[in-house]
This record gives sequence, C-alpha cells and structure tokens, in this order.
Amino acid sequence: MKLTPSDFGGSVPVDGYGPGFFRVGGKVVQGAVLVTAAGAEPWGGLDDRAALTALAGRVDVLFIGMGADVAHAPADLVASLQAVGVAVEAMASPTAARTYNVTLSEGRRVACALLPL
Repeated sequence: MKLTPSDFGGSVPVDGYGPGFFRVGGKVVQGAVLVTAAGAEPWGGLDDRAALTALAGRVDVLFIGMGADVAHAPADLVASLQAVGVAVEAMASPTAARTYNVTLSEGRRVACALLPL
C-alpha cells in the first residue's frame, strides 16, 4: 500500500509497505525495519534491543509495528526503553507507519520499528 505524501522537512517517511517489505524514502527494505528521521536500516526484530535502546536521546517516542495484527510489545522491552527515556506505543505495522509519518510531519522526535506483514 502506498501512503499519502506530506511535508517531512527533509526527514525520511515510510512511503509504503506490502507482504514482507517496507518502502522508506523511496528505497525498499525487506523484512523488519527501523526508521528514524535520518533513514531506514534493517532491524533484527524484537530480540534486537540494542538498536532500539540506541535511540535514547534522539527520539522521544518509538512506534513498534507488531506485524499485521495489533499486539502488545514484550513488557521487558517496553520497560528497558522507558528506562532510557523512550516512550513506546505498540500497534499493527500499517498503523505504526502511518502514525510515524503524521508525528514526523509535525516535527516531533519519533522513530518506528516495524515487523513485516
């Protein structure tokens, strides 16, 4: 699915997604992806906590896309991110991508970690 463009002030939005991939800033990333205003990189999924805690001081909110369905992020992951000052919101990946884009367009310090559909 293609997402509606907006003004991102030079930041990198999620452009679209489909089965097993995300398109971020015009580039396709297969599998799970971590997206910040600076760009996208492959992400090792929920067990790749170092990549998420490294966001401390750079983002205020991390949207975690849990795949096709709404699910809770592991409580210990949420606690470790909150301990370093990163608020966490878990939702389905399509919703996380759209929410990331909206808050990014508002100039907020956000990131999203998306599990594939």
